[in-house]
Amino acid sequence: LEPIDFGRVGAQAAKQVILQRIRDAEREQVLNDFLARDEHLVSGSIKRMDRGNAIIEVGRLEAMIPRDQMIPREILRVGDRVRAYVLRIDRTGRGPQLILSRTAPEFVGKLFELEVPEIAEGIVKIEGVARDPGHRSKISVRSIDNDVDPVGACVGMKGSRIQNVVHELSGEKIDIVPWDEDSVKYICNTLSPVEVSQIIIDEDEHSMDVIVPDDQLSVAIGRGGENVRLASQLTGWNIDIQSESQMQMMLEEAKRRLLFIEGVDESIADSLIRLGYTTLEDLVAVQPEVLAELPDISRDNAAKIIEQAKNMLEVGMGVIDIDNALEEKLNVPTTVLSCVNDELAEYIGDKGYHTLA
Repeated sequence: LEPIDFGRVGAQAAKQVILQRIRDAEREQVLNDFLARDEHLVSGSIKRMDRGNAIIEVGRLEAMIPRDQMIPREILRVGDRVRAYVLRIDRTGRGPQLILSRTAPEFVGKLFELEVPEIAEGIVKIEGVARDPGHRSKISVRSIDNDVDPVGACVGMKGSRIQNVVHELSGEKIDIVPWDEDSVKYICNTLSPVEVSQIIIDEDEHSMDVIVPDDQLSVAIGRGGENVRLASQLTGWNIDIQSESQMQMMLEEAKRRLLFIEGVDESIADSLIRLGYTTLEDLVAVQPEVLAELPDISRDNAAKIIEQAKNMLEVGMGVIDIDNALEEKLNVPTTVLSCVNDELAEYIGDKGYHTLA
């Protein structure tokens, strides 16, 4: 090219731009080499702290652990050597930035893969991880070899393997759960050592009501609902924990509501509750022929029961709390009078309401 007179300032600016572009290209090449190795767990020393974020030196790369990706109450200092999970790559004006995390659930899985040879070899598989960083984690495992105990493999001799992971996570408690293809057994495993008395499944809502003894209710729920929340995350089911006494009260209330319906006696109410029909909404959703399969219920009677349930829902006698309704002195429509039986009349009288007014 013909020489162009840029001048000293122009030449210096061109030099700076070219050097910056070369540095960016070198950084991009180093990052591509790192990504080609497909590493998800990295180890490095903290080079500096920048506004609460830790800048980590990983080989020839600089990575960052943002403040929100650090384990709560964990104190990191310059010079400390830490492990972290590769979360993502941010493309910024200063070039690509490798973002690491110590709170991601995947971090726990990768630590176990590092500590447990059976996981690294594929004999034991991690099916799921749920985590409350800094407090507690649940990890479900299964073995493809019947001779290998997946939980024992993760715990190690005298707990050596799991203790290494706990130490890396700054003392975070870890529950290792055997995975099971049966959802009910799987949920029971996630709540262990709590003894589960009964489980009520709602496939449509993908939820389960888990009944436990009264003295184990607080353990099953955990501090601030932590245990049941992690169990829900791990299994993918919405889990509601209730004590046996709470469930008994709910069933008694459900039975009392069902007895409001003409043609429903105690025997029929008990049969409906056993099959999961505990609310007026449940009865409205069922077909007469399905209800007629119950003992002592004809098809015509089933249709009448469903029709009455619809009428009661329309006038507001569904899931509302009858005690609260009476306390608030709601006006009872005259169309509901046909639904009042002797038991309900006595109940209302006991509350002190003797007239519609």
